[in-house]
Amino acid sequence: MLITSTSNERIKHARRVREGREPQLIFVEGERLVEECLRSGLTLSACFHTPEPGERMMALLSSMKEREVPCHPTQPQILASLSDTVTTQGLIVLAQRPVHALETALQGAAPLLLGLDRVQDPGNFGTLVRTAEAAGASGIIALSGCADAYAPKTLRSAMGSAFRLPIIVGLSTDDVADACTAHHLRVVAAAGAGEMAYYDYDWRQPTLLWLGNEARGLDEPLMASADVRLRIPLQAGVESLNVAAAGAAMLFEAVRQRLP
Repeated sequence: MLITSTSNERIKHARRVREGREPQLIFVEGERLVEECLRSGLTLSACFHTPEPGERMMALLSSMKEREVPCHPTQPQILASLSDTVTTQGLIVLAQRPVHALETALQGAAPLLLGLDRVQDPGNFGTLVRTAEAAGASGIIALSGCADAYAPKTLRSAMGSAFRLPIIVGLSTDDVADACTAHHLRVVAAAGAGEMAYYDYDWRQPTLLWLGNEARGLDEPLMASADVRLRIPLQAGVESLNVAAAGAAMLFEAVRQRLP
């Protein structure tokens, strides 16, 4: 049955998910992200779509119906009121929020983890998730104060990587320190005045790389607890890099060193 009212209970529920008020669910919008969602095997609980889907969307709806996902044709103006984008993309799904344990990201001989401390911009967070997956990182640890890894804006920046790469939340700094000790990880921190250039560090060893807040950098106790602080040499007049750019430089140096 066609949904024609913003007062529809299913629409009200989806709006709560979009606003982060249903913590077990995430709001996924657009054909490309829904494709990634399906490919990643996430459990979907509902779908809202334009009543006149195109060929690509029809294929997605067919896949969802095979999985017995409730699919609700919805008037375009109702979809527009629900959308998190300026122009609705005509397809929205609600999915179970992925939950990962730290142990998942600590498998293998030389794990490479990215730790984020109060990275608050969803675009930066999502870009780092996408970059970390592209660089073969084992997972991301996001401390309290970071952007929501599965908020709509973050998901759009991550382009599907958030559905695949383990993102671990809810840990204290003590939890992380204990795990690093138990698994023999070296802890490095990005720092403008670091004592070592990032390309001189041996990235082939098990490593956790900490990146800090866009404006204030890494929390001082975290900085002090790092085994080594790494700098990215910059030309005179440039004080710092965007956190996502700094993360990309360091992660892909790890890729270069780890090549066979």
